Amino acid sequence: MEKFALTLQSAQAVQDYGAKNWLMKYEKELVAEMLALIKNGDAQQLAWFAGFGEDMRHILMNVHEYREGLTFGFTEIAFNPSGWFISPKFLEFEEIKLEASSIRIGHGPNGLWAYALSCSYGCAGHSSPLSVFCKKFSNRDATLTAALDELKKDMLSKVGDTDRTNYHQDVISKTLKVITKLEIGLVQLSLF
Repeated sequence: MEKFALTLQSAQAVQDYGAKNWLMKYEKELVAEMLALIKNGDAQQLAWFAGFGEDMRHILMNVHEYREGLTFGFTEIAFNPSGWFISPKFLEFEEIKLEASSIRIGHGPNGLWAYALSCSYGCAGHSSPLSVFCKKFSNRDATLTAALDELKKDMLSKVGDTDRTNYHQDVISKTLKVITKLEIGLVQLSLF
């Protein structure tokens, strides 16, 4: 397979990629940005894009992740052996256990915070990584409050579920009690 080269002569290849693939909004915007660079003859900025991968998919996804990271203040550009952008590590990373579930929080260099959940109902559940694609918050308490609210909503949606194999009511009940305890602690701290 021939290596893709993003150059001032790549307009047709970029257009073809956009036409042959279903693109997300950010991908359409990046394709349009690259085509504008080609049209304007901006080889330097186009070379910057090309540095993010050996094919259009890598370039689009890696540039998107890098730019999302900038909103948290992350500026390092690094790739793993497969050519994917290495996700930045959040500062003051903290994992808060809540029975079988957990909340992961941290902030970027510019002080913006984010959270990710690992939600377990016993057997069923869901999890996501703490990443630059997470919702942004201005401080730790607002982040933790939002995370607790989301986890509580998830747990409450399974209270009384008749699928006892996946949704263990004792796990859900214990998790809700821990959430309530943490919520009370946050309210008490805010009073001082």
